[in-house]
Amino acid sequence: MRTGSGNPILAYFRMAFMFTAVGLILAGFMGWWITGTAGGAVTIFFICLILSVLEISLSFDNAIVNANILRRMHPKWQRRFLTWGILIAVFGMRILFPLLVVMFAAQIGPIKAVTLAAGRPEEYARIMASAHLPISAFGGTFLLMVALSYFLDEEKDVHWVSWIESRLSAMGALRSIEIAFVLAVVVGFSQFLPEGRSRVFICSSVYGLIAYLLVDLLGKVLDSREAMVKAAGQGGLGSFLYLEVLDASFSFDGVIGAFALSQNLFVIAIGLGIGAMYVRSLTIMLVQRGTLAEFRFLEHGAFYAIMVLALLMFAQSFLHIPEAVTGLCGALLIGASLWSSISWNRKNVGSR
Repeated sequence: MRTGSGNPILAYFRMAFMFTAVGLILAGFMGWWITGTAGGAVTIFFICLILSVLEISLSFDNAIVNANILRRMHPKWQRRFLTWGILIAVFGMRILFPLLVVMFAAQIGPIKAVTLAAGRPEEYARIMASAHLPISAFGGTFLLMVALSYFLDEEKDVHWVSWIESRLSAMGALRSIEIAFVLAVVVGFSQFLPEGRSRVFICSSVYGLIAYLLVDLLGKVLDSREAMVKAAGQGGLGSFLYLEVLDASFSFDGVIGAFALSQNLFVIAIGLGIGAMYVRSLTIMLVQRGTLAEFRFLEHGAFYAIMVLALLMFAQSFLHIPEAVTGLCGALLIGASLWSSISWNRKNVGSR
């Protein structure tokens, strides 16, 4: 089967397949080196495989949102995000981010953090788990702002669930309504936490809100400046920064949840890195095929999935929610929006 751009669909995933092969071979060798047994090698191999599937299931909506932003960016910045961006995603969020969390939480230096990850993985995982509350609050707030900014848009005229989205779109005329809504949700969830944890939850959420507003403001300033001065090298920088922070927010849940399967930082990096490569390939395919334009409600499903993910991240501050539930919710919403898009296309084939 060929895509609208003339390339076979599997061609988009060629690099991901190569990365998978190298990563799983490395995982097998790592398992043998750690345990000294064939069984240990097989165990690490399958843990990496499961982690890659987990990452794909949690980040499918991320690929759709990325594609929606990328298709409006200059081709040069598209290439930069799909090259530099994937390096930041794989090495930054899957390796450096957990190390930074441990450094700040345990008040230790980078060398000691790496030594801790390699020599005392149980303690490393314990420190990461202790930081779960502020990370979930920060990431959940950022993602909830992303979702609400999409639905609370008075210029939005295509609705999937019309009775909800038409009202939300009309409310978009009210200034800063999404900020008020997010703060109300944060305060509501904080009531389920004891006083000390509630304070941490609210503060981290406020930082997430500030981060979203600063990134959004910076993106608008940079891109508007580019439009005025016609600086070819500057165009898309704001969107690039926004995409990087957005990708990081999506990654919080997967990185923290990965420690339930393995406490080895390098095993987690391989597994999640493989999944990130498939998300990158899927993003490229969505942009070049124009899939979002072909399936009019697919983007809606992705933003509903983002909203659910944000609320689940909030709920994880006082409940244990398996990552499989998070991934399944997103897959169901995107699947439903895809089915609705196909049905709409069939009914309106003569009017398009």
